[in-house]
Amino acid sequence: MQTEIVIAGFGGQGILFAGQVLAYAAMDAGKEVTWIPSYGPEMRGGTANCTVIISDEEIGSPLVRNPRCAIAMNLPSLDKYEESVVKCGLLIVNASLVNRPVKRRDIQSIPIPANEIAESLGDRRLINIVVIGAMLARLPVLEIDGIAQVLKEHIPERHKKLLPLNLQALEAGANFVRKELTKELV
Repeated sequence: MQTEIVIAGFGGQGILFAGQVLAYAAMDAGKEVTWIPSYGPEMRGGTANCTVIISDEEIGSPLVRNPRCAIAMNLPSLDKYEESVVKCGLLIVNASLVNRPVKRRDIQSIPIPANEIAESLGDRRLINIVVIGAMLARLPVLEIDGIAQVLKEHIPERHKKLLPLNLQALEAGANFVRKELTKELV
């Protein structure tokens, strides 16, 4: 099975690192993987996105037109990628920065207040890991424990002190979605 994921937002939100974490976890799990970053020339605040493909078999092309999952970290990203998600696909939306509902009804959409969750943990830079946890709670293409291990191995040395918070952010994102799913069943 092959899963295509697009993560999009603006520079400074950890978009590319989130994609790298998924790619490393997929490699560690014995999967085939591609990771392609794309970003504007600005240091912070410009556009940033990446595509990650995770597969059980060899990947034919690293290009993604219609991902199974998109993570939109801001309104321009939602506007750009909402229509491209495959029917019955998943769209995670950072509700902290998006002021409109998802228009499509033929996909699963999960609005998550990623900024508020990250800030409640003590560091707004954790939003990228919050949304990865949220995605994996609904689209279990990788194990959360595998992501935790990758974080331990790949967080830059200067940010090692943030590892416990990153692990909390991963669980907080997943728990948010699990609670939402429970509400839907009631």
